[in-house]
Amino acid sequence: MTLLEMSVEYRTQARVLRRRITELELRRADEPDATERLVLEDRIRILETMWREARDLAVVTERYYDRGYWRNVKYAI
Repeated sequence: MTLLEMSVEYRTQARVLRRRITELELRRADEPDATERLVLEDRIRILETMWREARDLAVVTERYYDRGYWRNVKYAI
């Protein structure tokens, strides 16, 4: 698998995660129970971290060989 092919997979996963985050945010807004809202907030926070990383990795793998691309220091080897 090439880096470009990997970037497509990362973008797909980022979209899936973003969609799930949106669903959970809607559930949280309608949730009357404070404890359940806190559980949903924790799940959302974890998924947002995963979403950001998938999105960032999509960019890194997509543009890894582009000249002039300022690589993300977080993922530098």
